Amino acid sequence: MTTSSNIATNVSELARLKTLHNGTKEQLTFSDAEFERRLAGLRQIMAAKSLDAVILTSYHGIKYYSDFLYTTFGRNYALVVTAKNSTTVTANIDAGMPWRTSYGENIVYTDWKRDNFYYGLQEALKRDGVKASRIGVEDDFLPGLTRQKIQDTFAGATLLDVSQDAMRQRMIKSAEEIEVIKHGARIGDLGGEAIKAAIREGISEYEVALIGTEAMVHEIAKTFPHREVRDTWVWFQSGINTDGAHNWATTRKLQRGDILSLNCFPMTSGYYTALERTLFLGEPDARSLELWNVNVEVHKRGLELIKPGAVCKDIAAELNEIYIAHGLLPNRTFGYGHSFGVLSHYYGREAGLELREDIDTVLEPGMVVSMEPMITVMDGEPGAGGYREHDILVINEDNTVENITKFGFGPENNIIDA
Repeated sequence: MTTSSNIATNVSELARLKTLHNGTKEQLTFSDAEFERRLAGLRQIMAAKSLDAVILTSYHGIKYYSDFLYTTFGRNYALVVTAKNSTTVTANIDAGMPWRTSYGENIVYTDWKRDNFYYGLQEALKRDGVKASRIGVEDDFLPGLTRQKIQDTFAGATLLDVSQDAMRQRMIKSAEEIEVIKHGARIGDLGGEAIKAAIREGISEYEVALIGTEAMVHEIAKTFPHREVRDTWVWFQSGINTDGAHNWATTRKLQRGDILSLNCFPMTSGYYTALERTLFLGEPDARSLELWNVNVEVHKRGLELIKPGAVCKDIAAELNEIYIAHGLLPNRTFGYGHSFGVLSHYYGREAGLELREDIDTVLEPGMVVSMEPMITVMDGEPGAGGYREHDILVINEDNTVENITKFGFGPENNIIDA
């Protein structure tokens, strides 16, 4: 075997960090100006808190400011932001993909030595000439062990939470973001139509879910051909399985008379949208129809209440009164709606913009929220099952409100005779 003094002959000699500019930068989801706008907002947060740097470690934080959405598999990832630059710190297993698909610089760390990730964080600050004494971190998505290792890496530095400030920045969507969200709602509607066409007695929940997922994935690839295709899914539930909003599809076969829940979740470049509808396979019984209509009443009123100047907790309080009048408030399952953006079923949430009794956020232009009332009636009771509807609304700069969900709801649209 030929050897050379320039070639590493054992693991200890391999590089701790790499530069992997493999290929060329790809077209991102948003313009360079959009990413600079976002980073400028983060730097305003840094200035307000007198921070020398921010180390973002969450899926949503890194995605929002760089467009890179990582796959952890037990490894750490970060976006280091200073007054000068933004640099992703990514694992060698991903090779050049993070650099190609992100805005800003990139440092790759290898597995050859323990804690190379933290060494990469140091290198990111060193390249920018930053000796940090105050560093921002995301305490809402930062394991205690990782936080302690960051603290040990930057001994003497003070770590301060920026997660809530960054969340508030994400709550106000730009025109470019809203365009992506609108495509997501449109694609969700297409998935819903594919599911509705597939519903029949004897088909399994998971088979229906696959049909809806495939329809949406094809449309996402067509609409965003320059971005990776990942994470789109469907929860399709029937009978007792409709009791929870986040119940996964099973092998249960549909039966005539079943209550059904259609839940489409197209993920367009990390941006979550949703379509959720109650349906019945065949005519519902009288009590089921009564419950369904009550929930539709709440849904319709909720759509009317979403407008600039409305307060989240006030919307929840008024909708509660409708359920109280029908004796159904104890059957309510969760809050009446939430914000949309960089989130999914396994990362992210803009908790400051939820339509719940304990949220005092005032709705304003640039916000995107859902209206999604749900009640559950327990098995064995008349009308048993979970009833929910879900629309997405955009509050425009001119103070108008646009419902971007077009799939029909209620008994007049979703009783399936198949």
